[in-house]
Amino acid sequence: MVGEHSSKQYDQELEAIRSKVLLMGGMVETQFDEALNCFRVGNTEQADKVIADDHSVNQLEVQLDDACSHLIVRRQPAANDLRTVMATIKVITDLERIGDEATKIARTAKSLHERGMVSFNHYETVRTISRATADMLHDALDAFARLDGKAAVQIIAQDDVIDHEFRTILRSTITFMMEDPRTISSALDVLWVAKAIERIGDHAKNIAEYVIYVVEGRDIRHSKPTGAAAAGGEG
Repeated sequence: MVGEHSSKQYDQELEAIRSKVLLMGGMVETQFDEALNCFRVGNTEQADKVIADDHSVNQLEVQLDDACSHLIVRRQPAANDLRTVMATIKVITDLERIGDEATKIARTAKSLHERGMVSFNHYETVRTISRATADMLHDALDAFARLDGKAAVQIIAQDDVIDHEFRTILRSTITFMMEDPRTISSALDVLWVAKAIERIGDHAKNIAEYVIYVVEGRDIRHSKPTGAAAAGGEG
């Protein structure tokens, strides 16, 4: 009876942590969306808000790390449960880094527009990679909420699309700078933003990989799973 009671308390504590992680996920999604909007329309006040919001995200990371550490010490979870807690800690770290990248975008947008650097359509250059990455982040958080391993496999595959799009932006922007050296400063800002977006895609991919780790017990980081293998034949 005591064991059952302890297990129920553990489940409740873990669920409370997961709910807060999803809250943090919503916060960084909003940060990313607002940062992109700053880059599109040059709203410096909104950029300042994104930068200020990063403090709240960082505070939540500290609180959640502490809660996870206490859960491990107090409850001493068994192997499967420990795997879930460890993966959750890693998701928290990736979310905090997404917030950092969103802040970089907001800072760059603010600087760009304060300098009056609007010599070509900056947002159009990153529009496709922005939408793909925003969708990928949303789907990764959804897969984490539902512990959906199949969805996670599909999300991981999307990272190749984002990497390809970044390389396309890199090539076209370099060409643009060569054709008109006056655009070099603002073009470098665009590349900086595109790289931050690409990194957010990497963090979303990491979250999806942690979902597979929780669901299947397999660590697929630094490997190239094919669809069939990743869908989980070998347990």
